[in-house]
Amino acid sequence: MIEIEKTTALTSVQDLGRSGCLNYGVGRAGAMDPLALQLGNLLLGNESGAAAIEIPLFPFQVRFLKDCAFAVTGNDGEILLDGKLLPPWWVAQAVAGQRLTVKASRHSARAYLHLPGGIDVPEVLGSRSTQLRGAFGGFKGRGLQKGDQLSAVEPQRKMKTDLGIASPWLRFANLGAEVQTIRVLPAGENLAYTEASRQRFWQQDWKITPQSNRYGYRLEGKALVALETMEMRSHGIVPGVIQVPHNGQPIIQMSDAQPSGGYPKFATVIEADLWLLGQIPPGRSIRFVECNFAQARKAWQEQLQYLQQVEKQIKNLGHA
Repeated sequence: MIEIEKTTALTSVQDLGRSGCLNYGVGRAGAMDPLALQLGNLLLGNESGAAAIEIPLFPFQVRFLKDCAFAVTGNDGEILLDGKLLPPWWVAQAVAGQRLTVKASRHSARAYLHLPGGIDVPEVLGSRSTQLRGAFGGFKGRGLQKGDQLSAVEPQRKMKTDLGIASPWLRFANLGAEVQTIRVLPAGENLAYTEASRQRFWQQDWKITPQSNRYGYRLEGKALVALETMEMRSHGIVPGVIQVPHNGQPIIQMSDAQPSGGYPKFATVIEADLWLLGQIPPGRSIRFVECNFAQARKAWQEQLQYLQQVEKQIKNLGHA
């Protein structure tokens, strides 16, 4: 269906990740921007968790080997079909031989390429996501390379094309902000740090360093100081957990986070903001905003309602 012509080893097949495997030592994996993944699938009439190609570095280029509808979500960079500019967050029709090029966005770190029914790769432990550290899932357990050919689950499906949606950034984030705000809940060892450190966590900007990746975002700022040295046994962690190693510089666990770790847990990014965090590129800064459980739950419900509204609007435009 498509052949990869330009990419990097960090491009991979991802869906919403695998669940129920943490007790076996298998991390979740999945899209760094789960909201973009679901919206792209809604645009094509796919199941919400269908697999797509996650593109973290640009330019990215594929050639269509057969006629195929597709959608690109996640960024507002240039999207070109044989040199013709397409809108972002859009469904289009390609014919065999055409080339799709996706270029870098001004605001977001990742784009997603969706095909009808999703990318057709085997399920492993209930998910098609690539687990790069374990070298399984996705396409041969690795990042995509030039010359790789991938198919759609439902290549012959007829659907309405030349339609799109507004970017969710307009609804849930400040598109032009130099420093994005991320909502978090205080976690287990929060009170084990000095009062000054706890105040500083909320007040200062934290830079996402170049050492950040799908495993974790390493932050840089004035160090957090514990009341006393802590030595902890490894314990369960999930994406979004903010841990603090001995140097006082926080690490946010991301999609490929290992299922256990021994660093103190200072805070946790709420589920509704993981998509936004996953779209902030290294070199940019973030600021944390404290919220409570009720606020976190409300934010998650608002995101689910938004997805339902988008699905209804798309169905009204012609998708069954």
